[in-house]
Amino acid sequence: MTSGHPLPRDPEPSLTIAQVAERTGLSHDTLRYYEKAGLIERVGRTTGNQRRYDTADLAWLEFLLRLRETGMSIADMQCFARLRAEGDTTVADRLAMLREHRADLAGRIRALRRNAAALDDKIDHYERLLHERQTGTDGPA
Repeated sequence: MTSGHPLPRDPEPSLTIAQVAERTGLSHDTLRYYEKAGLIERVGRTTGNQRRYDTADLAWLEFLLRLRETGMSIADMQCFARLRAEGDTTVADRLAMLREHRADLAGRIRALRRNAAALDDKIDHYERLLHERQTGTDGPA
């Protein structure tokens, strides 16, 4: 710095659709669909009309992936995205949606644990049967 003025900061880094696809595991088509479906706001474009995603876009996509991976429907994700786009006046509605989704997720987790326990019991049963056949025993007398 020779003039005593700070150097300009680099603009926020932007990512191509290929880079975002690689980072998120989403296909190019899925990223385009998410934009068309209103799940993500229209992303920035270069002068050549190529999509450029910023860090906020990437963070939002990662959250959408968490919603999808936890079973939220596309319709509910669209509703949440619409509410988010409306701004702070919808915070209570978004919170309610997330609480309801979390409660549904907790119920599915409980059901999965019960199912896993039932599978474990059946695995134990078949392991005992196999052991008895291999050793020629019928179990405890």
